[in-house]
Amino acid sequence: MRRRAPRPIAFDGCAGLTLRGDVVGDPRATPVLLLHGGGQTRHSWSDTAHTLADDGWQVVSVDQRGHGESDWSPDRNYHFRDYADDVLQIVSQLARPPVLVGASLGGLAALLAEGLTPDAFSIGLVLVDVAPRMEPDGVARILAFMQAHPDGFASLDECAEAVAAYNPNRKRPPSSQGLAKNLRHGDDGRWRWHWDPGFLGIDRDEPERDVGIDEAARAIDVPTLLVRGRQSDLLSEEGAREFLGLVPHAEFVDVSGAGHMVAGDNNDVFTEAVRTFLRDQIDRD
Repeated sequence: MRRRAPRPIAFDGCAGLTLRGDVVGDPRATPVLLLHGGGQTRHSWSDTAHTLADDGWQVVSVDQRGHGESDWSPDRNYHFRDYADDVLQIVSQLARPPVLVGASLGGLAALLAEGLTPDAFSIGLVLVDVAPRMEPDGVARILAFMQAHPDGFASLDECAEAVAAYNPNRKRPPSSQGLAKNLRHGDDGRWRWHWDPGFLGIDRDEPERDVGIDEAARAIDVPTLLVRGRQSDLLSEEGAREFLGLVPHAEFVDVSGAGHMVAGDNNDVFTEAVRTFLRDQIDRD
């Protein structure tokens, strides 16, 4: 089936920021809002977005503040609650309540937005390899990767080598050109990740305790799915079980052959898990 071209879309975020994204699928259909992880862009959802659109959903993928083509925060307001407030703003501009699908940073933003809102404003929640309890070593490894190349890369192939070293178990694509959507090509000819370096300057040692993420999780009463990468070093089995204790009605899928970047590591299995959840648990009426 030939892919339909996504349509550009823009939302008003908090503090005057503009958040840019893509939408694909029937504009009259129930929306699914895709929220990427830290250091990523909306393009990390490309395959999943088109599959869900083919299933009859309106799929909206957004570059979060400080990422991709969305505005950077001049005051470096990149705490989890800032991202959650943006989610609330985005949802208020949709014609219908959406299903929220968030990976890592996007998952925490979605969880907080849903759990800290007195009345449910979404109709479902999918968290991708994230929960209130995250493993410090896994967080440190992600941050080390993001900080490793402050001067960027001389070529896309050089960037591909760095990605392969970080995630050696992922099958390497035949071409490095796909990385261009996640990088900025500077006037000096170098390629740099498409996010604000100020994003890394935020103290997040104990963010979940500061913003009440455990309490937010306990308050969730919409259909919920937790998807974990079985080889994840950020969300452990214990962390997943703890989340399921906080949200006892949640469903759980453990994706084999995948680490923290579940959608990229095993996209077919990940997407099928989300499709099944949407089909069986979400009322579109």
